[in-house]
Amino acid sequence: MSRSLFLQRSASRHRLPRPFWQAGLLLVAATAACGQTATHAQSTSARPFTVHQVAQFSTPWAMDFLPGSGVRLTNLALLTEREGKLWLVDFLDGSRRAVAGVPVVHVAGQGGLGDVVADPDFAGNRRVYLSFVEKGARGTNGAALGYGTLDLADPNKPVLRDFRIIWRQQPKVEGSAHFSHRIAFGPDGFLYLSSGERMKFDPAQDMSVNLGKVVRLTREGTPAPGNPWAAKGGLAAQLWSIGHRNVLGLSFAPDGRLWASEMGPKGGDEVNLIAPGKNYGWPRASNGSHYDGRDIPDHKPGDGYEPPKLWWNPSISPGGLIIYTGEKFSAWKGDALIPALSGEGLIRVDINGGKAAKAEQWPMGARIRAVDQGPDGSVYLLEDGGRLLRLDPAKP
Repeated sequence: MSRSLFLQRSASRHRLPRPFWQAGLLLVAATAACGQTATHAQSTSARPFTVHQVAQFSTPWAMDFLPGSGVRLTNLALLTEREGKLWLVDFLDGSRRAVAGVPVVHVAGQGGLGDVVADPDFAGNRRVYLSFVEKGARGTNGAALGYGTLDLADPNKPVLRDFRIIWRQQPKVEGSAHFSHRIAFGPDGFLYLSSGERMKFDPAQDMSVNLGKVVRLTREGTPAPGNPWAAKGGLAAQLWSIGHRNVLGLSFAPDGRLWASEMGPKGGDEVNLIAPGKNYGWPRASNGSHYDGRDIPDHKPGDGYEPPKLWWNPSISPGGLIIYTGEKFSAWKGDALIPALSGEGLIRVDINGGKAAKAEQWPMGARIRAVDQGPDGSVYLLEDGGRLLRLDPAKP
């Protein structure tokens, strides 16, 4: 299921100098009591998969497989490039077609065209959601979310028609980092979206803005009913959780729990279980430090903040997260897969209900931006360097 519990398809879905598997021992946060920690090395066993290059792109950022009962759709995925291009890709042979109708995108630093997700009812409405960065006034910018209808009447000339923006980061600010803008549809039918704190720190704790939050929206972009701070009105009515830095992975498990991967500062990258009304602490609590070496108080019992289920120090820079639901890698079923950017690898996290434990890590020799699951259970990776890779089980 590609960030949509309804479709039961591909699962859904951020520099320190050394790859994390060369960095020695890793620190692991305990799941319930954040004051209790364990230190161990994550397994680096032989890769249980083979790697095949499917295609080459320029700046790939995200992909989503299109659901459908016909042959016409079963081989197709949408793929975004940060520079503003949207591609319709046949993931069996790697051929692609540029999709017209994409909104104007502001490309700078980490900003550009971001996530792409098909509506849970895509088979009927052909609706596709995109997140992206747009310009504001006087040198400001911010993430936005919108949707259009994917027209495949001419398969050689796909078009995203009638695109409309339904949500924006508020306020727009200067800078080019921490947009987050990952999308996931929940089992409740609502849309969940991560909104980074734009490297401005304090907005993550400010209820009058939607920076540094996870928001929960209707499919038309209005605050979803039942949000924890709905009574406050304004932007607070959008909010599902607060105190986030840069959430670059959002994925629902089959049991309905929402998992997230989040970039910490210097160390302290996190896996979090996202729950309504919770405050995840940034920038008042983190198991990392400021880039200039200044301390940030670690998560500890009684501090009023929700601790991470797992954390890494040194950093791995998680680029995304999916909960694997396929059969090809049966040992991974129900577990999280996390692509690592500075860590240059793929990480498996064992998920058991609301608990998480580090399992394997496999070096990939490149910065891995995103991971997704194909309809047949294959795992696909996007490299920052441009390659779309497919992982298949290694033969015994």
